[in-house]
Amino acid sequence: MKVLVADDDADLRDLIAFTLTQSGYLVLKAGDGPSAVRGFEEESPDLVVLDINMPGLSGFQVCEAIRKRSRIPVMMLTVRGEEEDLVRALGLGADDYLTKPFSPRTLLARIKALLRRAGMANATPLTAGRVALDLQEHTVSIGRADPVRLTKLELRLLQMLLANAGHTVSSDRLLVQVWGHRSGGDRQLLKQLVHRLRQKIEADPAAPALLRTAAAGYKLLVE
Repeated sequence: MKVLVADDDADLRDLIAFTLTQSGYLVLKAGDGPSAVRGFEEESPDLVVLDINMPGLSGFQVCEAIRKRSRIPVMMLTVRGEEEDLVRALGLGADDYLTKPFSPRTLLARIKALLRRAGMANATPLTAGRVALDLQEHTVSIGRADPVRLTKLELRLLQMLLANAGHTVSSDRLLVQVWGHRSGGDRQLLKQLVHRLRQKIEADPAAPALLRTAAAGYKLLVE
């Protein structure tokens, strides 16, 4: 399994590489944005770990470049943990994030969870009422409307809600399903993800008819 680690902090980059190598991963390293893009294009890694603040091209720009060509798992690293950065990263298609400092054990657990979810991709479309979710194409169709493309996080959120259509799914379950973990700081990010998904599936996102807020979670109503 090949992992590309891109961070301009050489010490941290080497520590991450050592941790992953000790666990059996083949590690590629990049110290700036352009090198990260080049490594992705030339080496075809199975997962990318990206620092947000890098010279040449930011982690945001690198993530965007990757998403134009591939759906491989992307984990973003941030030193500040500011909500605006995290929401932007997830909106660009990043699959998870870690706030520095973090332990090697946490890093490994999150990477394993990302790779596990990526390997569990199911090509069978899911349908309930007027909602049809294509897991292979990463699109959702409402009734006869044209398919709308979803990010990986939006796809996982809708998949969980669709599998439990008509029933409330707790925020804790959604956090685990979408990100592979849960913590108090993630609840606002879940709200942001729900907001973005409503923009894509609701006729009137301000008055949602499909994705409803329920006690301690969310519910997908289908006809």
